[in-house]
Amino acid sequence: MKANGTVFKYGDNVDTDVIIPARYLNSSDPAELAEHCMEDIDKDFIKNVKKGDIIVANKNFGCGSSREHAPIAIKAAGVSCVIAETFARIFYRNSINIGLPIIECREAAEAIEAGDQVEIDFDLGLIKDLTKGTEYKGQAFPPFMQKIIASEGLINYINAAK
Repeated sequence: MKANGTVFKYGDNVDTDVIIPARYLNSSDPAELAEHCMEDIDKDFIKNVKKGDIIVANKNFGCGSSREHAPIAIKAAGVSCVIAETFARIFYRNSINIGLPIIECREAAEAIEAGDQVEIDFDLGLIKDLTKGTEYKGQAFPPFMQKIIASEGLINYINAAK
């Protein structure tokens, strides 16, 4: 599995209330959640994001409440992957459960900048900044996680196994 897109860059402690503000949690419709993704930290995000684009952030991405709405909004907005130095653990698990690829890599999170073109090989955990010509080794997904992501989430994975 691979991803390729333009980077949107954020800092430390991007919490779930910023990813999808609480005022929109009365909806569980992915398309509606996507319309408001990142609006409190980057009001133009949803206007500019294209299918396949990538979010890069620093430490503790997805901290805060344990709502699944946050990774759903990111995925529904068209983001193909989130790279961060670290993730809040519940956000990490929720992302895998809904089929949103995420990779921890401190070096990539520090060096990649907004607007860079990045390619990710999930099988190898290889992150290439095509703009700068640099490569970083992130954490590759174990085979079972690759299957969950390829199935577009845990529920689809389980249903396909029946």
